[in-house]
Amino acid sequence: MELYEELRPDLVTMDITMPEMNGVEAVKEIKKIDNNAKIIMCSAMGQQGMVVEAIQSGAKDFIVKPFTPERIAEAVGKLF
Repeated sequence: MELYEELRPDLVTMDITMPEMNGVEAVKEIKKIDNNAKIIMCSAMGQQGMVVEAIQSGAKDFIVKPFTPERIAEAVGKLF
């Protein structure tokens, strides 16, 4: 959260599963800092429930692993 607040990136990509805070919690915290944040989640198969929750919390899209360059370009292209 500190890095997001400091750097204010144009795009955030993050995994649903992370060591200190899960992706859903992180999306909620980032959206508190910047409601216009563009966030794309990455997830493994079987994490669809968390992906839905992340989208409802403000993530703009999700990419299922293993992902392809084309899928990444598609997700990013929707945001810019």
